[in-house]
Amino acid sequence: MYNRRNFLKATGALGAGILISRSAFSMGNAFAPNGSISKFGLQLWSVRDDLSKDVKGTLKLLSGYGYKQIEGFEGKQGIFWGMTNKEFKKYMDELGLAFISTHCDINKDFETKAAQAGEIGMKYLICPSLGGPKTIDDFKRAADKFNACGDICKKNGLRFAYHNHGYSFTEIDGKMPQDIMMEGTNKDTVDFEMDIYWVVTAGADPIAWLNKYPGRFKLCHVKDRKKGADPKEHDASADLGSGSIDFKKILKAGSTKGLQYYIVEQELWDNSTPLKSAEADAAYMKKFKM
Repeated sequence: MYNRRNFLKATGALGAGILISRSAFSMGNAFAPNGSISKFGLQLWSVRDDLSKDVKGTLKLLSGYGYKQIEGFEGKQGIFWGMTNKEFKKYMDELGLAFISTHCDINKDFETKAAQAGEIGMKYLICPSLGGPKTIDDFKRAADKFNACGDICKKNGLRFAYHNHGYSFTEIDGKMPQDIMMEGTNKDTVDFEMDIYWVVTAGADPIAWLNKYPGRFKLCHVKDRKKGADPKEHDASADLGSGSIDFKKILKAGSTKGLQYYIVEQELWDNSTPLKSAEADAAYMKKFKM
């Protein structure tokens, strides 16, 4: 079983070393004219244990649930789960799944990963975490690193993005780390993936941030938070629609501010059943309307 905290610690070595009118943006390309989401994805971390037992069988189930897009992560078997990039894409094509993006360790073999991702038409390589940087200078160094990664991605026909956690929405020395990263990165090569759950958990307003930086958040994690959860409780993920986050309001706003990819994720720390949750989340997304 993969341990997310250890994974994020490994990929976060960097941290130690280092209002616009509606017409300005078209509706996110995942939205149908009636306001429903025609294409939505799943972050594979949500079903990591099932994947480790049966990669192809699990992906087939996800396709059957109604997911059209997949976002991966870098586990023990790599980004492509023991297959070559072309083998993995071929199987995804057979299932009608698009491999849009993947979280990965940006400090190891990044140029190789970018070349492999670009070769099969992926859209993004994403930094999943910084491991909890402690100073504003750490975040400035992160922005520099992101710019370098963005340049590498551009050469390979894709883009780079950073996935937030709650810590970047907590002030340090009177400054907001998320501002430092967004203002310090090249908007032509570096985007951001808003994990809505973590923004809310940090006590911030997702819509305010979408309005503040229109066009910079191109992807989002649609992840719900348990009703009544203590604000200090971080691990309070819930099936979509059963929690407290107003996705109708947030995604409607996001669709006018540049959001293009809507990726379901669920953090499951207890003995719940990930595939059942993935199925329930897909059912919610299929019925969703703004």
